[in-house]
Amino acid sequence: MTDTKASLGQVRDRIDSIDRQIQELISERANWAQEVARVKGEGLSAIDYYRPEREAHVLRMVVDRNHGPLSDTEMVRLFREIMSSCLAQEDPLKVGFLGPEGTFSEQAVRKHFGHAAYGLPLGSIEEVFQEVAAGHADFGVVPVENSGQGMIQVTLDMFLTSDARICGEVELRVHQCLHSLAGELGDIKRVYAHAQSLQQCKTWLRLNLPDVECIAVSSNAEAARLVRHAGDAAAIAGETAGKIYGLKTLANAIEDRADNTTRFLVIGRSLFPPSGNDRTSLLVTVNDKPGALYDVLSPLAKHGVSMNRIESRPAHTGKWQYAFFIDVSGHIHDEAVQTAVQEIDQSAGSVRVLGSYPVALP
Repeated sequence: MTDTKASLGQVRDRIDSIDRQIQELISERANWAQEVARVKGEGLSAIDYYRPEREAHVLRMVVDRNHGPLSDTEMVRLFREIMSSCLAQEDPLKVGFLGPEGTFSEQAVRKHFGHAAYGLPLGSIEEVFQEVAAGHADFGVVPVENSGQGMIQVTLDMFLTSDARICGEVELRVHQCLHSLAGELGDIKRVYAHAQSLQQCKTWLRLNLPDVECIAVSSNAEAARLVRHAGDAAAIAGETAGKIYGLKTLANAIEDRADNTTRFLVIGRSLFPPSGNDRTSLLVTVNDKPGALYDVLSPLAKHGVSMNRIESRPAHTGKWQYAFFIDVSGHIHDEAVQTAVQEIDQSAGSVRVLGSYPVALP
Protein backbone atom coordinates (compact mmCIF):
# COMPACT_ATOMS: atom_id res chain seq x y z
CA MET A 1 0.00 0.00 0.00
CA THR A 2 2.87 2.36 0.85
CA ASP A 3 4.51 1.71 -2.53
CA THR A 4 1.20 2.37 -4.26
CA LYS A 5 0.78 5.70 -2.44
CA ALA A 6 4.36 6.68 -3.24
CA SER A 7 3.87 5.81 -6.89
CA LEU A 8 0.59 7.76 -7.02
CA GLY A 9 2.30 10.71 -5.42
CA GLN A 10 5.03 10.68 -8.05
CA VAL A 11 2.41 10.63 -10.82
CA ARG A 12 0.59 13.58 -9.29
CA ASP A 13 3.83 15.50 -8.85
CA ARG A 14 4.58 14.95 -12.52
CA ILE A 15 1.09 16.15 -13.50
CA ASP A 16 1.58 19.27 -11.36
CA SER A 17 4.90 19.92 -13.10
CA ILE A 18 3.32 19.55 -16.53
CA ASP A 19 0.47 21.88 -15.50
CA ARG A 20 3.00 24.55 -14.54
CA GLN A 21 4.72 24.19 -17.92
CA ILE A 22 1.41 24.39 -19.77
CA GLN A 23 0.43 27.53 -17.86
CA GLU A 24 3.79 29.17 -18.54
CA LEU A 25 3.54 28.38 -22.26
CA ILE A 26 -0.04 29.71 -22.46
CA SER A 27 1.11 32.94 -20.82
CA GLU A 28 4.01 33.14 -23.25
CA ARG A 29 1.62 32.65 -26.17
CA ALA A 30 -0.64 35.41 -24.84
CA ASN A 31 2.36 37.74 -24.61
CA TRP A 32 3.25 37.04 -28.24
CA ALA A 33 -0.38 37.70 -29.20
CA GLN A 34 0.01 41.11 -27.57
CA GLU A 35 3.15 41.59 -29.64
CA VAL A 36 1.11 40.97 -32.81
CA ALA A 37 -1.27 43.71 -31.67
CA ARG A 38 1.67 46.05 -31.01
CA VAL A 39 3.17 45.43 -34.47
CA LYS A 40 -0.17 46.00 -36.21
CA GLY A 41 -0.66 49.28 -34.38
CA GLU A 42 -2.87 50.80 -31.72
CA GLY A 43 -6.52 51.66 -32.02
CA LEU A 44 -7.55 48.46 -33.82
CA SER A 45 -10.45 46.25 -32.72
CA ALA A 46 -10.56 42.46 -32.43
CA ILE A 47 -11.89 42.05 -35.96
CA ASP A 48 -8.71 43.67 -37.30
CA TYR A 49 -6.61 40.94 -35.67
CA TYR A 50 -8.88 37.98 -36.44
CA ARG A 51 -7.75 35.86 -39.38
CA PRO A 52 -9.88 32.74 -39.91
CA GLU A 53 -7.51 31.35 -42.55
CA ARG A 54 -4.59 31.53 -40.10
CA GLU A 55 -6.68 30.04 -37.30
CA ALA A 56 -7.82 27.15 -39.52
CA HIS A 57 -4.21 26.47 -40.53
CA VAL A 58 -3.09 26.37 -36.87
CA LEU A 59 -5.90 24.01 -35.88
CA ARG A 60 -5.21 21.67 -38.79
CA MET A 61 -1.62 21.41 -37.56
CA VAL A 62 -3.04 20.53 -34.13
CA VAL A 63 -4.96 17.67 -35.72
CA ASP A 64 -1.93 16.51 -37.72
CA ARG A 65 0.22 16.41 -34.57
CA ASN A 66 -2.37 14.66 -32.44
CA HIS A 67 -1.67 11.01 -31.63
CA GLY A 68 -4.09 10.62 -28.71
CA PRO A 69 -5.28 9.74 -26.21
CA LEU A 70 -7.46 12.85 -26.60
CA SER A 71 -9.59 12.91 -29.76
CA ASP A 72 -9.01 15.43 -32.55
CA THR A 73 -12.26 17.14 -31.55
CA GLU A 74 -11.15 17.57 -27.94
CA MET A 75 -7.69 18.77 -28.92
CA VAL A 76 -9.13 21.33 -31.37
CA ARG A 77 -11.55 22.54 -28.69
CA LEU A 78 -8.73 23.11 -26.19
CA PHE A 79 -6.58 25.04 -28.66
CA ARG A 80 -9.60 27.02 -29.87
CA GLU A 81 -10.18 28.27 -26.33
CA ILE A 82 -6.52 29.27 -25.94
CA MET A 83 -6.63 31.17 -29.23
CA SER A 84 -9.96 32.77 -28.30
CA SER A 85 -8.63 34.02 -24.97
CA CYS A 86 -5.44 35.37 -26.54
CA LEU A 87 -7.42 37.26 -29.19
CA ALA A 88 -9.81 38.71 -26.62
CA GLN A 89 -7.11 40.35 -24.47
CA GLU A 90 -7.77 43.76 -25.99
CA ASP A 91 -11.34 43.55 -27.23
CA PRO A 92 -13.44 40.36 -27.67
CA LEU A 93 -15.14 39.61 -30.96
CA LYS A 94 -18.87 40.35 -30.97
CA VAL A 95 -20.80 37.50 -32.60
CA GLY A 96 -24.54 37.57 -33.26
CA PHE A 97 -26.66 34.41 -33.18
CA LEU A 98 -30.28 33.28 -33.07
CA GLY A 99 -31.22 33.57 -29.38
CA PRO A 100 -32.14 33.51 -26.64
CA GLU A 101 -29.29 32.04 -24.61
CA GLY A 102 -29.00 28.26 -24.92
CA THR A 103 -29.70 27.70 -28.64
CA PHE A 104 -27.71 25.37 -30.85
CA SER A 105 -26.63 28.52 -32.70
CA GLU A 106 -24.93 29.70 -29.51
CA GLN A 107 -23.20 26.31 -29.22
CA ALA A 108 -21.94 26.78 -32.79
CA VAL A 109 -20.60 30.23 -31.82
CA ARG A 110 -18.67 28.70 -28.92
CA LYS A 111 -17.35 25.85 -31.04
CA HIS A 112 -16.04 28.24 -33.71
CA PHE A 113 -15.01 31.33 -31.73
CA GLY A 114 -14.46 29.96 -28.21
CA HIS A 115 -15.94 31.23 -24.96
CA ALA A 116 -13.92 34.46 -24.90
CA ALA A 117 -16.00 35.87 -27.77
CA TYR A 118 -18.96 38.06 -26.77
CA GLY A 119 -22.20 36.45 -27.92
CA LEU A 120 -25.13 38.64 -29.01
CA PRO A 121 -28.44 36.72 -28.78
CA LEU A 122 -30.86 38.08 -31.40
CA GLY A 123 -34.50 37.52 -32.18
CA SER A 124 -34.28 36.08 -35.70
CA ILE A 125 -31.92 34.96 -38.44
CA GLU A 126 -32.84 38.14 -40.34
CA GLU A 127 -31.71 40.22 -37.37
CA VAL A 128 -28.34 38.45 -37.31
CA PHE A 129 -27.74 39.55 -40.92
CA GLN A 130 -28.89 43.08 -40.11
CA GLU A 131 -26.62 43.48 -37.06
CA VAL A 132 -23.58 42.28 -39.00
CA ALA A 133 -24.38 44.64 -41.89
CA ALA A 134 -24.78 47.57 -39.47
CA GLY A 135 -21.44 46.81 -37.80
CA HIS A 136 -23.04 46.14 -34.40
CA ALA A 137 -21.71 42.57 -34.61
CA ASP A 138 -18.31 41.61 -36.03
CA PHE A 139 -19.66 38.27 -37.23
CA GLY A 140 -22.86 36.28 -37.14
CA VAL A 141 -23.56 32.55 -36.98
CA VAL A 142 -26.66 31.25 -38.78
CA PRO A 143 -27.94 27.70 -39.44
CA VAL A 144 -28.04 26.77 -43.12
CA GLU A 145 -28.50 23.01 -43.41
CA ASN A 146 -29.54 19.97 -41.40
CA SER A 147 -28.43 16.46 -42.33
CA GLY A 148 -31.98 15.14 -42.13
CA GLN A 149 -34.22 18.11 -42.97
CA GLY A 150 -32.16 19.81 -45.67
CA MET A 151 -31.57 23.51 -46.30
CA ILE A 152 -32.88 26.27 -44.04
CA GLN A 153 -34.60 28.49 -46.55
CA VAL A 154 -34.72 31.74 -44.57
CA THR A 155 -30.91 31.78 -44.41
CA LEU A 156 -30.57 31.25 -48.15
CA ASP A 157 -33.17 33.92 -48.88
CA MET A 158 -31.26 36.48 -46.81
CA PHE A 159 -28.29 36.20 -49.18
CA LEU A 160 -30.54 37.35 -52.04
CA THR A 161 -30.76 40.82 -50.51
CA SER A 162 -27.82 41.00 -48.10
CA ASP A 163 -24.20 41.90 -48.86
CA ALA A 164 -22.96 39.53 -46.13
CA ARG A 165 -19.90 37.42 -46.88
CA ILE A 166 -19.50 33.84 -45.68
CA CYS A 167 -16.32 33.65 -43.59
CA GLY A 168 -16.55 30.14 -42.16
CA GLU A 169 -18.67 27.08 -41.48
CA VAL A 170 -19.38 25.00 -38.38
CA GLU A 171 -20.77 21.47 -38.17
CA LEU A 172 -22.54 20.72 -34.89
CA ARG A 173 -23.76 17.30 -33.84
CA VAL A 174 -27.27 17.95 -32.53
CA HIS A 175 -28.76 15.92 -29.68
CA GLN A 176 -32.38 16.81 -28.92
CA CYS A 177 -33.83 16.41 -25.42
CA LEU A 178 -37.34 16.73 -24.00
CA HIS A 179 -37.40 19.19 -21.07
CA SER A 180 -40.28 20.04 -18.77
CA LEU A 181 -41.34 21.00 -15.26
CA ALA A 182 -43.64 17.96 -15.38
CA GLY A 183 -42.63 14.74 -13.68
CA GLU A 184 -43.57 12.34 -16.45
CA LEU A 185 -44.66 12.17 -20.08
CA GLY A 186 -48.32 11.63 -19.20
CA ASP A 187 -48.58 15.13 -17.74
CA ILE A 188 -47.60 16.87 -21.00
CA LYS A 189 -50.29 18.50 -23.16
CA ARG A 190 -48.13 20.70 -25.42
CA VAL A 191 -44.63 20.52 -26.90
CA TYR A 192 -42.80 23.66 -28.02
CA ALA A 193 -39.81 23.65 -30.38
CA HIS A 194 -38.37 25.19 -33.52
CA ALA A 195 -40.13 23.79 -36.60
CA GLN A 196 -36.93 22.03 -37.72
CA SER A 197 -36.59 20.29 -34.37
CA LEU A 198 -40.20 19.12 -34.44
CA GLN A 199 -39.44 17.52 -37.80
CA GLN A 200 -36.19 16.00 -36.52
CA CYS A 201 -38.09 14.31 -33.67
CA LYS A 202 -41.41 13.52 -35.37
CA THR A 203 -41.11 9.73 -35.07
CA TRP A 204 -40.28 9.88 -31.37
CA LEU A 205 -43.16 12.29 -30.78
CA ARG A 206 -45.58 10.05 -32.69
CA LEU A 207 -44.59 7.00 -30.66
CA ASN A 208 -44.30 8.59 -27.22
CA LEU A 209 -46.58 11.66 -27.26
CA PRO A 210 -49.13 10.93 -30.00
CA ASP A 211 -51.89 13.19 -28.64
CA VAL A 212 -49.97 16.31 -27.64
CA GLU A 213 -50.15 19.62 -29.49
CA CYS A 214 -46.87 20.52 -31.21
CA ILE A 215 -46.24 24.27 -31.38
CA ALA A 216 -43.45 25.81 -33.48
CA VAL A 217 -41.57 28.79 -32.02
CA SER A 218 -38.59 30.90 -33.11
CA SER A 219 -35.92 28.73 -31.44
CA ASN A 220 -35.54 25.77 -29.10
CA ALA A 221 -34.16 28.01 -26.36
CA GLU A 222 -37.28 30.17 -26.69
CA ALA A 223 -39.30 26.97 -26.29
CA ALA A 224 -37.44 26.17 -23.06
CA ARG A 225 -37.97 29.75 -21.84
CA LEU A 226 -41.72 29.45 -22.41
CA VAL A 227 -41.99 26.03 -20.75
CA ARG A 228 -40.39 27.15 -17.48
CA HIS A 229 -43.74 28.76 -16.59
CA ALA A 230 -46.00 25.89 -17.74
CA GLY A 231 -46.28 22.66 -15.77
CA ASP A 232 -48.18 20.81 -18.50
CA ALA A 233 -45.84 21.69 -21.39
CA ALA A 234 -42.48 20.46 -22.65
CA ALA A 235 -39.73 21.81 -24.88
CA ILE A 236 -37.47 20.11 -27.36
CA ALA A 237 -34.03 21.65 -26.93
CA GLY A 238 -30.40 20.86 -26.24
CA GLU A 239 -29.08 19.84 -22.85
CA THR A 240 -27.67 23.32 -22.22
CA ALA A 241 -31.03 25.05 -22.68
CA GLY A 242 -32.67 22.70 -20.18
CA LYS A 243 -30.07 23.60 -17.55
CA ILE A 244 -30.25 27.34 -18.23
CA TYR A 245 -34.02 27.46 -17.77
CA GLY A 246 -34.20 25.08 -14.80
CA LEU A 247 -36.10 22.25 -16.47
CA LYS A 248 -36.10 18.50 -15.89
CA THR A 249 -34.91 16.31 -18.73
CA LEU A 250 -37.54 13.64 -19.38
CA ALA A 251 -35.85 12.06 -22.41
CA ASN A 252 -32.46 12.27 -24.11
CA ALA A 253 -31.43 11.83 -27.76
CA ILE A 254 -34.97 11.89 -29.13
CA GLU A 255 -33.85 12.87 -32.66
CA ASP A 256 -34.92 10.35 -35.30
CA ARG A 257 -31.50 10.18 -37.00
CA ALA A 258 -28.41 9.07 -35.09
CA ASP A 259 -26.23 11.32 -37.28
CA ASN A 260 -28.37 14.44 -36.79
CA THR A 261 -26.00 17.32 -37.63
CA THR A 262 -26.60 20.98 -38.41
CA ARG A 263 -24.25 23.06 -40.55
CA PHE A 264 -23.89 26.73 -39.66
CA LEU A 265 -22.38 29.59 -41.64
CA VAL A 266 -20.23 32.34 -40.17
CA ILE A 267 -21.15 35.62 -41.86
CA GLY A 268 -19.15 38.83 -41.89
CA ARG A 269 -18.30 41.78 -44.10
CA SER A 270 -14.98 40.71 -45.67
CA LEU A 271 -13.45 38.07 -47.91
CA PHE A 272 -10.41 36.41 -46.33
CA PRO A 273 -7.32 34.82 -47.97
CA PRO A 274 -7.00 31.05 -48.62
CA SER A 275 -6.33 28.66 -45.74
CA GLY A 276 -5.28 25.70 -47.89
CA ASN A 277 -8.52 23.70 -47.52
CA ASP A 278 -11.40 25.95 -48.50
CA ARG A 279 -14.91 26.05 -49.88
CA THR A 280 -16.44 28.75 -52.07
CA SER A 281 -20.15 29.60 -52.12
CA LEU A 282 -21.68 31.16 -55.24
CA LEU A 283 -25.04 32.80 -55.90
CA VAL A 284 -25.91 32.43 -59.59
CA THR A 285 -28.96 33.71 -61.44
CA VAL A 286 -29.56 32.26 -64.90
CA ASN A 287 -31.04 33.57 -68.10
CA ASP A 288 -34.26 31.91 -69.25
CA LYS A 289 -32.95 29.83 -72.15
CA PRO A 290 -32.39 26.15 -73.02
CA GLY A 291 -29.30 24.71 -71.37
CA ALA A 292 -28.92 27.59 -68.90
CA LEU A 293 -28.03 25.35 -65.97
CA TYR A 294 -25.65 23.32 -68.14
CA ASP A 295 -23.84 26.56 -69.01
CA VAL A 296 -23.40 27.18 -65.29
CA LEU A 297 -22.15 23.72 -64.36
CA SER A 298 -20.01 22.79 -67.35
CA PRO A 299 -17.17 25.28 -66.56
CA LEU A 300 -16.79 23.64 -63.16
CA ALA A 301 -16.29 20.21 -64.75
CA LYS A 302 -14.08 21.66 -67.47
CA HIS A 303 -11.63 23.13 -64.94
CA GLY A 304 -11.76 20.26 -62.45
CA VAL A 305 -13.66 22.12 -59.74
CA SER A 306 -15.69 19.80 -57.52
CA MET A 307 -19.26 20.90 -56.73
CA ASN A 308 -20.30 20.06 -53.16
CA ARG A 309 -23.97 21.06 -53.32
CA ILE A 310 -26.52 23.03 -55.32
CA GLU A 311 -29.83 24.49 -54.18
CA SER A 312 -32.37 26.60 -56.08
CA ARG A 313 -34.56 29.37 -54.65
CA PRO A 314 -36.99 31.89 -56.19
CA ALA A 315 -34.81 34.85 -57.21
CA HIS A 316 -37.28 37.54 -56.03
CA THR A 317 -36.62 39.39 -59.30
CA GLY A 318 -39.67 38.13 -61.16
CA LYS A 319 -42.18 35.30 -61.40
CA TRP A 320 -40.61 31.88 -62.13
CA GLN A 321 -37.09 33.24 -61.99
CA TYR A 322 -34.62 31.28 -59.88
CA ALA A 323 -31.24 31.69 -58.23
CA PHE A 324 -28.84 28.83 -57.59
CA PHE A 325 -26.70 28.51 -54.48
CA ILE A 326 -23.64 26.47 -55.40
CA ASP A 327 -20.82 25.32 -53.11
CA VAL A 328 -17.54 24.24 -54.71
CA SER A 329 -14.21 23.02 -53.38
CA GLY A 330 -11.40 25.57 -53.35
CA HIS A 331 -10.91 29.29 -52.83
CA ILE A 332 -11.91 32.01 -55.29
CA HIS A 333 -8.21 32.97 -55.48
CA ASP A 334 -7.39 29.47 -56.79
CA GLU A 335 -6.77 29.69 -60.52
CA ALA A 336 -9.18 26.87 -61.45
CA VAL A 337 -12.05 28.27 -59.37
CA GLN A 338 -11.46 31.82 -60.57
CA THR A 339 -11.38 30.79 -64.24
CA ALA A 340 -14.53 28.66 -63.90
CA VAL A 341 -16.42 31.51 -62.20
CA GLN A 342 -15.36 33.93 -64.92
CA GLU A 343 -16.73 31.59 -67.60
CA ILE A 344 -19.98 31.14 -65.68
CA ASP A 345 -20.33 34.91 -65.46
CA GLN A 346 -20.21 35.16 -69.26
CA SER A 347 -23.30 32.98 -69.72
CA ALA A 348 -25.29 33.49 -66.50
CA GLY A 349 -27.51 36.40 -65.59
CA SER A 350 -25.23 37.22 -62.65
CA VAL A 351 -22.66 35.59 -60.39
CA ARG A 352 -21.83 36.68 -56.85
CA VAL A 353 -19.16 35.13 -54.66
CA LEU A 354 -20.81 34.82 -51.27
CA GLY A 355 -17.55 33.78 -49.67
CA SER A 356 -14.47 31.58 -49.67
CA TYR A 357 -13.77 30.08 -46.26
CA PRO A 358 -12.04 27.20 -44.42
CA VAL A 359 -13.80 23.83 -44.48
CA ALA A 360 -15.28 22.95 -41.08
CA LEU A 361 -12.93 21.32 -38.57
CA PRO A 362 -13.93 18.41 -36.28
